Amino acid sequence: MPRSTNSVASRARRKKIMKLAKGYFGRRKNVWTVAKNAVEKGMLYAYRDRRNNKRNFRSLWIVRINAATRMHGMSYSKFMGQLKANNIELNRKVLADLAVNNPAAFQAIVEKVK
Repeated sequence: MPRSTNSVASRARRKKIMKLAKGYFGRRKNVWTVAKNAVEKGMLYAYRDRRNNKRNFRSLWIVRINAATRMHGMSYSKFMGQLKANNIELNRKVLADLAVNNPAAFQAIVEKVK
């Protein structure tokens, strides 16, 4: 009996990868083996960088809060310690947004914890 392959499924798998490789440069967009490697590597980077993105944003928020608190004569670590001591539960994202877009509200928070 001859060997049979499921060419419908194989074609669908290849088509899915080639669709993901759309927009790549050179052979990465139209040669199966090159495209497959490029797409796999791209997905690894995407997975890794979704986590790195969270780290980057947290550090950005910390830098912004630090800059704003120093304008009011306080350091970031003392400010965060005082927030916890006074049971003010605002996260870094919200604090950084207040520091940039609403300095008056941020100053009120700083005065409250001093």
